[in-house]
Amino acid sequence: MRRHAMVIRLRPEHRETYLRLHAAVWPTVEETLRQANMRNFSIFLHDDLLFGYYEYVGDDHAADQARIAADPQTQEWWKLTEPCQQSLAPEGSDDWWVPVPEVWHLADKDA
Repeated sequence: MRRHAMVIRLRPEHRETYLRLHAAVWPTVEETLRQANMRNFSIFLHDDLLFGYYEYVGDDHAADQARIAADPQTQEWWKLTEPCQQSLAPEGSDDWWVPVPEVWHLADKDA
């Protein structure tokens, strides 16, 4: 299992829309994420920053990310959520959400 974290800005004028959408994420979108080996996916909000975290249990992260991007229901979901967000990625980056490096992790004693 590998942990992934990411950050993006929430446009204040779309805050309520984004929160409403995420109060009832489409089951088909959730299932696509599960099939792409993502677990424990969470999005946190602080002021106008969204912080995402998930655990990846697969063997080919890039292929699973491509599977998510190719899913028609996920594409429809993104049409609703992307206008609510403002990327913090550098110009020319392929990232929408910016990956955040892990600097510390408290592991379970039994792990």
